[in-house]
Order: sequence, then structure tokens, then C-alpha cells
Amino acid sequence: MHHHHGRSELPAAARRRAQLILSAIVLPLLVATLLSLWWLWPRGDTLVGSRPLFDENAPHDSALVTAVHSDSADSPTADITLTSGDHKGARTTMTVPAEVADHGLEAGDRVQVVFLADALESGSPYVFLDYERHTPMLVLTLVYLLAVLLVARIRGLAAVVGLLSSLGVIVFFVIPALMAGSPPVAVALTGASAMMFLAVYLAHGVSIRTTTALLGTFGGLAITLVVGYLALHSANVTGALTDTGQFLATALPSIRLGDLILCGVLIAGMGALNDVTITQASAVWELHAANPALSRTQLWGGGMRIGRDHIASTVYTLAFAYVGTALPLLILAAMIDRPFLATLGAGEIAEEIVRTLVSSIGLVLAIPMTTAIAVALVHNAPGRGVPGARTAA
Repeated sequence: MHHHHGRSELPAAARRRAQLILSAIVLPLLVATLLSLWWLWPRGDTLVGSRPLFDENAPHDSALVTAVHSDSADSPTADITLTSGDHKGARTTMTVPAEVADHGLEAGDRVQVVFLADALESGSPYVFLDYERHTPMLVLTLVYLLAVLLVARIRGLAAVVGLLSSLGVIVFFVIPALMAGSPPVAVALTGASAMMFLAVYLAHGVSIRTTTALLGTFGGLAITLVVGYLALHSANVTGALTDTGQFLATALPSIRLGDLILCGVLIAGMGALNDVTITQASAVWELHAANPALSRTQLWGGGMRIGRDHIASTVYTLAFAYVGTALPLLILAAMIDRPFLATLGAGEIAEEIVRTLVSSIGLVLAIPMTTAIAVALVHNAPGRGVPGARTAA
């Protein structure tokens, strides 16, 4: 389905009417977003400083693995050559956790090591910390950008710019604001709104149909917020049972973990929402362009037939995405002998199920909402600006 961004099939009078209606709705939302960004932006003594990852007495360096020794009775070790730090070029050994040695550490791997003076008695002061992943991640990113540019060209480049801008909102506003103790729901709504304006308009251009999709996305987020709040509270999904939740509750006691989960639900659902709303707005526009004589009912019916197909595919897409990311957790849950329903109701699994269902509800209801907005804006009654429409009807 071609989007034909940048032009509208509407006659001039209908186009001006649609622009006025959308401007009256979207401009206040934009102003509210900017004011909320200014109000919630962490500044001064509200900023929470980052904690150092390493103790100053335990410096970390990069190293190249030259050999792995995992058959000894003691802890597995590896021969390494330091590639950074004061002792760059030096050859030594490091202690390796058994699970790392058993699952793929081999000569040629680049790793991060930490120097522990207390470990000198064991023979090796260096301990494995993590793998160096900069090079493969950079290569993967370049391949991704190349694929997008080759297939989508300028539109793909604009989408990447929109993605980077949205990630900038997460890094420079959402996370610092949450760490500063700002209300998570307000931060999530503000951040999601700013991300939508950036992603939608940078990727798809400023037009009536993209603004229609933007309004549909706002509506879907509002539904997700209400349903998510009710569902998380009724199911007592607090996030306090996970290791991450317990650590955050100790380090940042001002954050309510339940609100933080709701914040994550809003942001996680935004991408799929934007996808379906853009598709629905474009579907209605294309149906109208193909036959301007279609009535509102016919436009609605055609748009919803497309929307139902999208719902069917998106529902299991979200479910499969959860199963794929949570597969280790599901395997761990399957190892415990308990009833199936009890497994589904267990802490972390219930949290992800509720998260997926809430996002799906907002996504499904955003489709008829966006379709209705698009039909109201694009429809031109027979004989009003569409030559021959009355005869065709």
C-alpha cells in the first residue's frame, strides 16, 4: 500500500478544513508536550549522579584471549594479552567463571578484565568481566543502515533519523527524569508524545494523513494508560519480586515500581501503535483516491477490513516477541512442578502477560479510532469538490 507522502487527494476546500481541524487539536498537544518537557526536565540538584562501575582500586582493561584452560581442577583460566591500560602488551592469565568457559570463550575473543589485588594469592590478579562487543555491534549497525538505505532510500534515512531522535528523548529526558524522582506516568506520557512527534513527522513527513495517524496513536496511548493502570493494580503487578526491581527500590526509593512498569508499557506499545495507525490512515486515503464516490460507511468498511488483517497479524507478533525474549524465564518456570495456571500467575511471567495484553488492547482499539478520524477528514460528499461523483454514486 503506497503512502504517497507529501500530497493529498483532497480538494482544496476539504484540505483546508482538515488542516484547520487537525491544527486545532495537534498544536495544543505540541505546546503541552513542550511545556511538560520544560517542567519535568531534570536540572540542578534534582539530578542523580551515576555510580562508578568499578572501584578505583580495581581498574579494568581490555585484553585478547590467546588460550583457554578449562580442564584443570581449579577454576578455569585463560592466557591473555592486555590491549589497554598501563600494562598494555603484557601477557598474563585471568580467572574465568566456569559458565563462561563452558559456553564459548575461545582464543581470539576480545574481553574486558578487572585487576583485583586480593586475587594475587590465587595466582592470577585478573578476572574476566565481560566480552568486548563494540566491533560486532558496530558492524551490525552499519549493515542495518545499509539495508534500510538500499531498500527505503531517503524515506528510510528519515526514519533512522526519527529513531535516533526518539532514542535521544529516552536517554536525555525519560531516564534522567525518572532517576530524579519525577512522576513516572507524566514522564512516560511526555516522553512518548515527544517521541511520536519526532518519529512520525521525520519518518513520514508533515501531512494530513500522518497527523491523522498521530492522533490515532495518541488515542491508543490514552487507552493503554487507562487499561494498564487498572490491570496492573488489579493483578497486583508491582515489579518488586525481580532482582532489578529490588535493586531499584533500594537505590531509588522515590520510584514506585508499579508506575515504572506502566511507563515501560506505554513506551513499548508506541512503536506498534504508530505502525498500525500509519497503515490505517494510508489505507483510508488510498481507498478514497481509488474511488472518491465511496460513502463514509463504505470507506469505514474498507478501512476496517484492512485493519482486521493487521490486528490478526499484530496480535500474534506481540505474543511471539514476548515468548522469544522470555524463553529462558519460561524454561526456568517449566522446571518447577506446579499447575499451569499457577505458572502463568507467577510474578515475572504474570508481569509480562499483563504487559502484552495491555499493549494489545491499546493497539486493537487504536485501529477503529484512527479509521474513524481518517474517514471523517478524507470523505468528500458526492458533488462537493469531486467532479462526477454524484453520477458515479
